[in-house]
Amino acid sequence: MAGIRLPPENSDVPQARAPAAVDLISDDDRSVAADSWSIKNDYGSTLDDDQRHADAAEALSAATFRAPSDYSSDKDEPDAEAVTSMLGFQSYWDATYADELVNFREHGHAGEVWFGAEVMETVATWAKSLCSNVCQGHLPNHADDSKSGSVEQCDKDLINWSVLDIGTGNGLLLQELAKQGFTDLTGTDYSEGAIDLARSLADRDGFTNIKFLVDDVLETKIERAYQLVMDKGTLDAIGLHPDGPIKRIMYWDSVSRLVVPGGILVITSCNNTKDELVQEVENFNRRSVGTSQEARTLGDQDAVRDPPLFCYLDHVRSYPTFMFGGSVGSLVTTVAFMRYRPQ
Repeated sequence: MAGIRLPPENSDVPQARAPAAVDLISDDDRSVAADSWSIKNDYGSTLDDDQRHADAAEALSAATFRAPSDYSSDKDEPDAEAVTSMLGFQSYWDATYADELVNFREHGHAGEVWFGAEVMETVATWAKSLCSNVCQGHLPNHADDSKSGSVEQCDKDLINWSVLDIGTGNGLLLQELAKQGFTDLTGTDYSEGAIDLARSLADRDGFTNIKFLVDDVLETKIERAYQLVMDKGTLDAIGLHPDGPIKRIMYWDSVSRLVVPGGILVITSCNNTKDELVQEVENFNRRSVGTSQEARTLGDQDAVRDPPLFCYLDHVRSYPTFMFGGSVGSLVTTVAFMRYRPQ
């Protein structure tokens, strides 16, 4: 069920340090930010890219479909007022990871694990199993499997699958994926402190093959596309910035370029249901097709003839569920989408 936050695992309280610019965020602000993480809303990231911001705003104003928040299964009326959170701002995360980096250097602490270690391990093992099934041609919820391969060969192939974790934070999800056998692993985050912490933890724990880059997914500088792209909480954090609807459009436009055709995008969220994420993908698909058709109509020779689209693939079914208001929900959802091009 949307709008319920699964608290991160307990971690030690950061030690006191000399005041710095990042300390301008007060403890009260942090408390408010943590509380508002649980509020369902549709805000975006902190990027200021004027042209893409304008393009996204134009697309949003021209859209005839509802915003993702309107599809929430646990409310009857649309939100009367949008709610923001400090968690939607890069300054919050810079301050958080500055504290966690100090704690690591002084005490060896890894910091918080968003959604908890059990969910993280579930996501890693489930993603490995899903990729193996796809490699064998067994697509969940699809009847027309086009190819077939042996389990042994597919397991060998998966070792070389390229994996990107966007908004990697302390990078522990990539360590779990490495334990599953993946070797081509890259993590990105727009907070330099997060990347410093992730590198330090990977080096300490013996995962020196994992690559880490400072990069904002909304204006990514990465020119490579990956076979498996992971998002554990990044879309949630993007969903807490005041320019949400615009930033979410930018998110999908960017992510679509980071997944190879036939590749998989796995999103783990505590602020969106499976149906909401599926609806948001369908909105992106309609927008992409419409933009491509309009550009070709206007004679744009560089327009993408077959824009990248996503289709729902599968979701984790093992998370605990509960009944509330006559609806069944869970504290967290993990959904996989496959990128394809229209025939």
